[in-house]
Amino acid sequence: LGDGTLLRNMGDTFGFHRLALEDVANIGQRPKIEEYDSHLFLVLAIIRSGTPPEYEQISMFMGEGFVVSFQERAGDCFDGVRKRIRQGGGRIRHVGADYLTYALLDSVIDSYFPLADQYEERLDALEEEVHARPTPTCLQKLHSLKSEVRAVRRKIRPLENALVHLIGEQCSLIGQEASTYLRDCQDHLLRILELLETYEEDASELMDFYLSAMSYRMNEVMRVLTVIASIFIPITFIAGVYGMNFQWMPELGWGLGYPTALGLMGTIAVGMLFFFKKKGWF
Repeated sequence: LGDGTLLRNMGDTFGFHRLALEDVANIGQRPKIEEYDSHLFLVLAIIRSGTPPEYEQISMFMGEGFVVSFQERAGDCFDGVRKRIRQGGGRIRHVGADYLTYALLDSVIDSYFPLADQYEERLDALEEEVHARPTPTCLQKLHSLKSEVRAVRRKIRPLENALVHLIGEQCSLIGQEASTYLRDCQDHLLRILELLETYEEDASELMDFYLSAMSYRMNEVMRVLTVIASIFIPITFIAGVYGMNFQWMPELGWGLGYPTALGLMGTIAVGMLFFFKKKGWF
């Protein structure tokens, strides 16, 4: 893509629009489909799984009798299409360039399904982890997953509007049969978008569940600490009073003074425990 001379020569040979060639060289374009007088220009995105996922721009030109594609680097999801072309079986060798464009577009969209399956597996694992033993690490993983899913959905959503426009306008370069197949591509893309939206919502719900679980655990801890503090407040008061050792206290000259004080403290503690249990506070 960095060879400007090659791009210009390709453009002169096939009559590609200059603005479309600029989009080929400037990667990071939104997925789109543009119609020119003699050809269609498509920008697609291949998404490779990872954390975060890697995006690669695929640019394609389709005209009468040709399809030209540009990629950033080697490796793609078109091996199935290449195999069908080399074997010579099926329809792909006997129909027009519009059908080949559909086949390439369908391969790109179908490559999103394994990525969605990976998100589903990660979400299921995080769900089990959150329900079993929620930790701050779970929240970080959920936030990362939600951000990835949202980024992928935003990356491929513009392609939906482009397909709707292409199918609805009845482009002269797209035959009726290829248009029917493109509707199937549109259905697959809608399924992917719905799955990603569902996963994003599930991640949000798990984050809410995590926060609720943490709040519940904190409330349980605070309740136990409050009960313990409530029991020791009167006991501490009694111990403090008897610890002053005033001469006029009759217990100072009484041999059972300390056992009586300890018994009083124990009675108060047991009585408060019984009261708390009766109220259902623990």
